[in-house]
Amino acid sequence: MSRDVHHPLFARFFDRLSRVIEPEAGPYRDELLSGLSGHVIELGAGNGINFSHYPASVQKLVAIEPEPYLRARAERAARSAQITIEVRPGVADELDAPDSGFDAAVACLVLCTVPDQSRALGELRRVLRPGGELRFFEHVRSSVRGKARVQAIADASRVWPLIGGGCHSARDTLTAIEDAGFEVERSRSVDIGASYLLTNPHVLGIAMK
Repeated sequence: MSRDVHHPLFARFFDRLSRVIEPEAGPYRDELLSGLSGHVIELGAGNGINFSHYPASVQKLVAIEPEPYLRARAERAARSAQITIEVRPGVADELDAPDSGFDAAVACLVLCTVPDQSRALGELRRVLRPGGELRFFEHVRSSVRGKARVQAIADASRVWPLIGGGCHSARDTLTAIEDAGFEVERSRSVDIGASYLLTNPHVLGIAMK
């Protein structure tokens, strides 16, 4: 299986957008990663925008990113991080990592894009040690019926996934996490930017293996 996924236009857009929204999103990234320690794996690390938010208690971070442009940016960000980071190519469906090899896993704005959410979550659960944490920060399907319908139409049209680097706005990711065998310890809903955006609301929380 190829370890690369190519979204050259979206990758460049995301690289810029992530920096623009960092003043608003940064505190949520801090909350997402607060208290982590030991060996951690991050799925879909993008341009490494999370790296500066990891606490020094993380012994090593393995950062998986399949998009070459973004992976190059992540490698650059890793060089200036306060923790040890290994940036690797890889895809969510088949992580090149041992069973129970990590104390925690991080999914941040990535589970909307994976081709098979159930399989990706199964892989994250596989590589976590018993009692390990899944930290998640993802945009999800709205609880407002009208907006949820618009999100579903956007996904079904294939236009939104095409321009959004594979993004699907109507996924019920919290339920998918539970269905994958995780126990959600806590979660809360937050918005980034205008509430009417397809990519709102977000869910931020912790689940346990």
